[in-house]
Amino acid sequence: FSAGEIDFRIGRQHIVWGEMVGLFFADVVSARDLRSFYLPDFEQLRIPQWAARAEYYFGETHAELVWIPVPSYDNIGKPGAEFFPYQPVAPGFSAQYRQEIRPERNAENMNYGLRLSTLKNGWDISGFYYRSTDINQTFYRDIVIAPTPTFIFQAKHDRIHQIGSTLAKDFGDVVLKAEAVYTRGRSFTVLNATDTDGVAAQNTLDWAAGLDFTLPAETRLNVQVFQRQFFNYNEDIIPDKRENGYSVLLNNKFFTNWEAQLLFISSANRPDSLFRPRLSWNFERNWRWLVGADIFNGPPLGMFGRYDQQDR
Repeated sequence: FSAGEIDFRIGRQHIVWGEMVGLFFADVVSARDLRSFYLPDFEQLRIPQWAARAEYYFGETHAELVWIPVPSYDNIGKPGAEFFPYQPVAPGFSAQYRQEIRPERNAENMNYGLRLSTLKNGWDISGFYYRSTDINQTFYRDIVIAPTPTFIFQAKHDRIHQIGSTLAKDFGDVVLKAEAVYTRGRSFTVLNATDTDGVAAQNTLDWAAGLDFTLPAETRLNVQVFQRQFFNYNEDIIPDKRENGYSVLLNNKFFTNWEAQLLFISSANRPDSLFRPRLSWNFERNWRWLVGADIFNGPPLGMFGRYDQQDR
C-alpha cells in the first residue's frame, strides 16, 4: 500500500540487494536453503523474510528502509545430511553436534537496514547499512576429555554489522557489475584445539567484480573475480588472510527450446573448485527437463573440496 509518496510492503518477501553469479556477496538479507549447498537456482535457494519495507523515489534516487522483526536463517539440514557443514576435528577426537541455537524472538535480535541507490550517467550505484543477527551459522565448540575425547559443536548466530555497495554499468554488449560488503562481528572456526570456544571474531571485506558479454548466436559469457580479506587476522582460522577466486559462466541457447551452460568456480589460493555442466530443454510452457553434473574438487578443508565425495 502507499501513503503519500512512500510505498510499503509488509509480509513474507524476497529482498535482493546483490546479483552476482554463482555465489552471494551483497545479497545479505535473504536467508538460504543450503541443504543442497549452492547447487539449486538462486530463486529456489532464497528463503523469504517476514519484513516491513518502505520505499521512496525522488528523481533517479531510490531509498529503501527494511525492518525484519522475526528473521529467518540459513537451513543447513542436520548431521548426516549430504551437504551438512561438518567441522574439522583434531586427531584422536570424535565429534558430536548439539541442536542449533536460534536467537530468541525479541527486540535485540530484530534486523533492520537502509539502502540508497541512484542512476547517474548510466551508472547504477547503491550503498547500504544492515544490522542483523547473522543468517550464517557459526559453530562454537566445547571439548570433553572423559570418557572419550570429543569435540562438541553447536551452531549459533552472531550479531553483525554490514556496510556494502553495488554498481552496474551497461556498455552495449558488455555489462559491468561489482559488489563489496564489509562485515564486523562474525566469527570463524579455528584449528587450535586449545582455543576456549573454537572460534575467533574476524572483520572481513568481501568484494566481487564481473563482466557479462552478449555474444553472437544467443551466447552469454560471464567472468568474475572475487576476494575475501580478513582484518585483525587470526592465523588459526582455516582461510588465508586474502582468499581469492574466480568464476566463468558460458551459456548458449540453440534450436527453439534448448539451452546449454557451463559454470566453473575456483579458488585462486589452492586447487579448490566446482564444475557444473548442464543441458536444459523447455519442452512445454512451465516445464523444463534438466540433465547435468556437479563436480567438486579440492582439499578436505576447502569450500568445495570438503564435498569431494558428493559429486553427482
